[in-house]
Amino acid sequence: MSKKRKPVPRFKNEVHERQFWETHASDEYVDWSKAERVRLPNLKPSTTSISLRLPVALLERIKIAANRKDVPYQSLIKTWLAEKTGG
Repeated sequence: MSKKRKPVPRFKNEVHERQFWETHASDEYVDWSKAERVRLPNLKPSTTSISLRLPVALLERIKIAANRKDVPYQSLIKTWLAEKTGG
């Protein structure tokens, strides 16, 4: 016989929800034995803007390389960083 679960409360906003889950065990509310894996292929990762100072000559070489690959230079930089960091 399965354990009776508490109903998940309604939250005013994400802050209240986060505070609730930080202080309550989810297994009292969710039957994890019935959970299924899902894939969210269109979910975009969160990003943040940074400021990066580059020598003009280096930036020009990056832009030329990006142009050859027909991609925006910022995208090329992100690709190179991901390759170098294993991400």
